[in-house]
Amino acid sequence: MNDHDERTIDDVRMRGFAHRQTVEAALTWLDAQLRPLGAEMVPLQMAAGRVLATPVVSEFDVPGFDRATMDGYAVVAETTEGATSYNRLPLMVIGDSLPGHPFDGSVAAGQAVRIMTGAPVPLGCDAVLPAEWVEDASATAATRTDVGHAGRHLTTAHCISALAAVSPGKHVGRRGEDVVRGTTLFQSGRVLRPQDLGVLSSVGVGEVRVLSQPRVRLVITGNELLPSGSQPRGYQIVDANGPMLAALVARDGGVVDFPGVVPDEHDAILNALRADTDVVIVSGGSSVGIEDLAPTLLAQHGDLAIHGIAMRPSSPTALGRVEHRLVFLLPGNPVSCLCGYDFFAGRAIRALGGRTKAWPYKALHASLARKISSPVGRLDYARVRVVDGAVEPLAVGGASVLSSTTRADGFVIVPADSEGFAPGTEVEVWLYA
Repeated sequence: MNDHDERTIDDVRMRGFAHRQTVEAALTWLDAQLRPLGAEMVPLQMAAGRVLATPVVSEFDVPGFDRATMDGYAVVAETTEGATSYNRLPLMVIGDSLPGHPFDGSVAAGQAVRIMTGAPVPLGCDAVLPAEWVEDASATAATRTDVGHAGRHLTTAHCISALAAVSPGKHVGRRGEDVVRGTTLFQSGRVLRPQDLGVLSSVGVGEVRVLSQPRVRLVITGNELLPSGSQPRGYQIVDANGPMLAALVARDGGVVDFPGVVPDEHDAILNALRADTDVVIVSGGSSVGIEDLAPTLLAQHGDLAIHGIAMRPSSPTALGRVEHRLVFLLPGNPVSCLCGYDFFAGRAIRALGGRTKAWPYKALHASLARKISSPVGRLDYARVRVVDGAVEPLAVGGASVLSSTTRADGFVIVPADSEGFAPGTEVEVWLYA
């Protein structure tokens, strides 16, 4: 369809919504649109927080050798049997094993090799006698030489006394103790954590295949808006939704494109709807005011699938598409914007990037201190506080009062088929943090 084509649409400006879709119907439409995006290779150091596209199988044992887990002396365990502080058993120290510089010989009964934590256990040894369980029994101190590549670091053998016994395997980390070759380390769909990168690096992985992150264009509209960082003046207000949405998109794994506030003008909004991204989120201009241009433009140049949802706040939310990109029209009132994002846009961004559709909020169950009222036929998003284990309602309405969300610990959902909850009712609270 070219720019000059016009579609017959239901223009709700200054007339209101004749019908509102249920939240369930909106989610059903949305979920049918959601498929994970493609995949890409990224360097390991840039993979934290990304979603694995394919399983990772280790090609190596970690560690690749038996190693000491304490500083001390590598020994044949049976030669320390019976050793106590009253029955010192002599051992002849014949060399050193250091991390990266193993002892290159074999150790027999009655011999020992001084060893540091992480160093390879020499051939013939099966235990490490901790340094604090040893007494130096040499008449003369050994003469040290520089560490070389040959692996032996003492010019003169010397004696120690074992003050305690060790059993076979004591203080030895076995080959493959951490990771066994052939083990599937992580399945596809895993959101990589910092410690995951450490494990991947330990098995020689330098880059990983991850799902592409959704690119999200934020379109913050309103001729009354000043850019973030400004000071309110006159009848103008500072954009609150842009910074909030940018942080939410980043949390949910999206890449934010937010060049600044867009004026309430036909061409400016239409150009923004056609941004080269996977998702477009419009904040403001989604309702029934004379300057609410976005729904009309979406209907004319794309697909306005849902407009008007039976929920409070965020009733004027709209969902649709322009070509390949999903479009979410969210109200300009900040709480409505947050609510609409939570229910719809955030769900889509997570799913497109291979994450769970579910809310990224922890939940708790507690009893209501006061009632929450709600009319049947509309879902309500009620902000609440948790005080001394009880749930205190803060607000159900007040879509423009963003500070109600900062005072709140979380929110309670009142379903559309409920008139609310009486005091003492156990409710599910979704916690903002």
